[in-house]
Amino acid sequence: MLSRICAVLALASCASVLSSAAMADDQALLDNLVVNGQKMPVQSVASTPLPGINEVHLASGETFYTDDKGRYLLVGDLYENTEGGLVNLSEQQRNEKRKAQMDQVSEQDMVIFRPAGKVRHVLTVFTDTTCPYCHKLHDDVPALNKAGIEVRYLAFPRAGMGSRGAEELAGVWCSKNRSEAMTAAMKGDAKRGRTRCDSTVAAQYQLGQQIGIQGTPAIVLPDGQMIAGYLPAQRLIQMLEKR
Repeated sequence: MLSRICAVLALASCASVLSSAAMADDQALLDNLVVNGQKMPVQSVASTPLPGINEVHLASGETFYTDDKGRYLLVGDLYENTEGGLVNLSEQQRNEKRKAQMDQVSEQDMVIFRPAGKVRHVLTVFTDTTCPYCHKLHDDVPALNKAGIEVRYLAFPRAGMGSRGAEELAGVWCSKNRSEAMTAAMKGDAKRGRTRCDSTVAAQYQLGQQIGIQGTPAIVLPDGQMIAGYLPAQRLIQMLEKR
């Protein structure tokens, strides 16, 4: 029994040493990631299947790859050449991270259009009431609901927090009936000036920037994959049915 306890303690000690070594390596890499005399705003560092190559995530949401010394930087996606074809490992990582971030958003902070019957799929859409293609997508919501697809809206004023879109979105989020207010705003009957909801809109706008949104509508699928721009309801339905 004593020998077993010693073996367990030895393994634990070894794991602790390895963990400490990994932390030291990460810290050394962070110390070396300096550009023009300024440390890069690194959020996290992860290993990749390539020996000696690390994936670095910045606070801005950007990702790049570097060697253990931080001397060489590579911007772009990392692919694995498998028997089934090329697999975008970078996109897989982005999807996983995006899904984790989306899962943290409370339904209470969304504008939700639910189907009358069973919910088969869920779409999360970053929208702007001043965006013409957002209007087109909103016109498709009844068809999506009929197909059992729940549509959840988050705010993304594409022109920034000082824009008319931000004011209109704040008006929607401050309404007693958000779904009715959203539909009215999409039809040109928006209420503005509800500054007490600015913080909610700002937080969702910041989230959108962090996950790489540059325009609206931006559709996030349940697995974290993002579709930039408008797609007709039938194409969205087909995509979700195939997944």
